[in-house]
Amino acid sequence: MNNTADTSLAADQVGGASDRREFLKRAGTGVAAASMLSTTGGTAFAAAPRKDTSLANGADNFYTSDKVTVQKVSFKNQYQMNVAGNLFVPKALDRKKRTPAIVVGHPMGAVKEQSANLYATKMAEQGFVTLSVDLAFWGGSAGQPRNAVSPDMYAETFSAAVDYLGSQAFVDRQQIGALGICGSGGFVVSAAKIDPRMKAIATVSMYDMGAVNRDALHHSLTLEQRKQLIAAAAAQRDVEFAGGALQYTSGTVHALTPDTDPIQREFYDFYRTPRGEYTPSGGSARTTTHPTLTGNVKFMNFYPFNDIETISPRPMLFITGDQAHSREFSEDAYQRAAEPKELYIVPGAGHVDLYDRVTLIPFDKLTSFFGKHLGRPSV
Repeated sequence: MNNTADTSLAADQVGGASDRREFLKRAGTGVAAASMLSTTGGTAFAAAPRKDTSLANGADNFYTSDKVTVQKVSFKNQYQMNVAGNLFVPKALDRKKRTPAIVVGHPMGAVKEQSANLYATKMAEQGFVTLSVDLAFWGGSAGQPRNAVSPDMYAETFSAAVDYLGSQAFVDRQQIGALGICGSGGFVVSAAKIDPRMKAIATVSMYDMGAVNRDALHHSLTLEQRKQLIAAAAAQRDVEFAGGALQYTSGTVHALTPDTDPIQREFYDFYRTPRGEYTPSGGSARTTTHPTLTGNVKFMNFYPFNDIETISPRPMLFITGDQAHSREFSEDAYQRAAEPKELYIVPGAGHVDLYDRVTLIPFDKLTSFFGKHLGRPSV
């Protein structure tokens, strides 16, 4: 099956266009669970006016540094699947010494070139060895079909990254931390619960992908609507088993309309403009950010915050914007976590702002957190 051809977004199961809009309005969000029931056809991928917002308001997703070396790396996870990563090493690092390290995970639906590389570069400038990774099924990492959803495999990507970092002679395997952005915030929490080698865990603009698919934002999705989503995914399994085309869902719209909701506009400004747009090698711009329809339903069984208190006494830092539509997830995780823990709220920041707006991202806070709990790098 060719995943880059003859594909479309999920067929709508809720009637006509006006019904779709009303469903999304009731669900409360144009992303995650609610947007699984998306408009199909050419208009969903119509060309849209684009503006170069790459440096607007401090946005600098593709930031590079002359203080850091970057090396493409590949290693196996526990299931012998290749994981693709970028290893960032401070140029001033004394490689004869062992240095604290941090693995960085990208937002859900993104790849390491979107947000994760930026965070890894900035933290490497502070002296940490850092590793940005593509989650399984995304970017350069292995897994078929492309863009499949597997929360367990996403968590495994973080543990595999710890495997790799611990094997490097210049990394202190006793001082490895983990940082997850957006959906990866939930995945790193899931990983840390069963991998005590992650000594300090931070999340930024965290999404609980399980909760948002089961309930939508602010618990606005009804049980009956959830069942419709599950039924649509199950019906699509039959189609694909019989040889039908793979279908994608959710993700970011490819064109703005007068009805596009504010949250989708926020994502569009990052994923569909030069500010953050990136299509991995061998991929298609038609499917970037979109998980598979049949796979996305697996988030319904994903509960990353259950037993989060067992991570203690390893420290946790939850960073969110005071304007972030996802703020509820960081607050929920913070309430459930045991000490030591901290909730850090960034004034004036929305959810996507913390992907790449370097004037808002609290890199000093991340540096002090990891420096305190992993040890100060010597460079």
